[in-house]
Amino acid sequence: MSTVTTRQRRQHTQKNDGPEPEQRPPRSTAPTPWKAFSRHLLLCLVGTVMIYPLLWLVSSSFKQDEDIFSDLSLWPAHWDFSHYTEGWNALNHPFSLYLVNSLLLTALAIAGNLISCSMAAYAFARLNFPGNKFFFALMMGTLMLPAHVLLVPQYIIFSKLGLLNTYWPLLVPNFTAGNAFFVFLMVQFMRALPRELDEAARIDGCGPFRIFWRIVVPLCMPAFATTAIFTFIHTWNEFFSPLLYLTDSNLYTVPLALRQFMDSQGHSSWGQMFAMSVVSLAPVVGFFIAGQKYLVKGIATTGLK
Repeated sequence: MSTVTTRQRRQHTQKNDGPEPEQRPPRSTAPTPWKAFSRHLLLCLVGTVMIYPLLWLVSSSFKQDEDIFSDLSLWPAHWDFSHYTEGWNALNHPFSLYLVNSLLLTALAIAGNLISCSMAAYAFARLNFPGNKFFFALMMGTLMLPAHVLLVPQYIIFSKLGLLNTYWPLLVPNFTAGNAFFVFLMVQFMRALPRELDEAARIDGCGPFRIFWRIVVPLCMPAFATTAIFTFIHTWNEFFSPLLYLTDSNLYTVPLALRQFMDSQGHSSWGQMFAMSVVSLAPVVGFFIAGQKYLVKGIATTGLK
């Protein structure tokens, strides 16, 4: 009886449960070969359009002056390498002087931003002091303030201090955490660090500055690399501020030197200017390639995806 009862119960259970659903194979999310080919072809076309001006600049630096605007091909009909040698010594000073000035100014700007912005970000992200949120919101509000609004007041201040025709007007904002974007970038990165690290260091007798120098700074290298790359590109290509504050040609940077190849009457040495433009682009491209992986990692880990 028990055996019959058990069989009946099994049959009754199978009838109530119904047939088991068929298991469908998972759909493949990999793109088809045709879609992958079309996607890569589209990216190559867009990349070619974007990189064409740079290729045209490099090609024009080897063309003769009369062929630069008449021949739009990327392969020069007549190769002319004299633009590099003539352009290097075409101005009042060798072009190496302007490269050294730009490198010096850029290095000091990077050091100023890394020191001042990191310390300000550490105060906002890791320290509790009265008015922390208020001052952070006030700093973020400066991002909406156009930089040109501050030109006249800053010029008057530096003029009263006797700092015109020096690099100080270009460097003081960097050493006083004047760029709110970099402060915000580092604040976002530091907030992601575990608070337990600070507590453990505080138990071992570390103060705020030692915690900042020994723990926070080594862990914030991706954010520092991102700040350094952006500062390098911005300072190296900055034209208006050096034009406003510098009058001595011995202090000119690369953008001001390139401007000297164009005169007021429109007669310009295009070949020499393009050749020196290629030379001035080399440090930027090299610095960007060297720090590209740190740039991507720094942006991806600061909430700016």
